[in-house]
Amino acid sequence: MASSSGTLYIGVTNNLIKRVWDHKINKVDGFTKKYSCHKLVYYECYQLIEAAITREKQLKKWSRKKKEILITRYNPHWKDLSDGWYDNLPKNKKE
Repeated sequence: MASSSGTLYIGVTNNLIKRVWDHKINKVDGFTKKYSCHKLVYYECYQLIEAAITREKQLKKWSRKKKEILITRYNPHWKDLSDGWYDNLPKNKKE
């Protein structure tokens, strides 16, 4: 997740669509809410949670520059990869 000012957040979840939504509506107190990290710019999928957690820990140790290179390789314009995911939600679910 990234903020409009470029702050990056790395996390792990077993439900990406729900987790991204929670961040977008600031449901989750903490880092993403504090820094407005509402844009999904990169993600990876794993079959085993242990592999996902190992990868999360690895990425968190990387330098900012190395993270930027990874994101840019797959998403050169840093567009929000979740655009359109929530367009058909009922109005009460968007609040």
